[in-house]
Amino acid sequence: MPLPNNALVLVADGRKMLFFRNHGDENQIDLRTEAHDARKDRKDRDIKTDAPGTTKQSAGYGHSTYEETDFHQQEEDRWVKDAADELKARALRNDFDALAIVAPPKALGVLKKSLHKEVERRLVCTVDKEMTGRPIPDIEALLDGHTAAAELPSV
Repeated sequence: MPLPNNALVLVADGRKMLFFRNHGDENQIDLRTEAHDARKDRKDRDIKTDAPGTTKQSAGYGHSTYEETDFHQQEEDRWVKDAADELKARALRNDFDALAIVAPPKALGVLKKSLHKEVERRLVCTVDKEMTGRPIPDIEALLDGHTAAAELPSV
């Protein structure tokens, strides 16, 4: 499906979210930055409070340690869920009729699980690719190629 005029485009990962608005039409995508937000990357020692816990072995000697929690992944997931909350607020305000999301596979999976039904209804395109550090023309080309491929008739 082509990206209509005034569609909202979210380009996100676990550290950055960029909101664009399509000022073009179905034939020519023209993205303009609407908002951006980035979180400060924190060091592991700033996030975790303690060493992993241990448990006594039922047989044999020694102690087994529990698997260490990936605090960076938790922070990134929380950040992506914040993006989903922002999309929900915008959808409920009728800020957009169509939405395209570009995010790396892991972030896209977390985001899709967190989307409100009203946001899901307006979702026209998802692309699983890391694009937060890329210039706008690259994002436009990616979306243009993705929406054009979706229009091709199946043989």
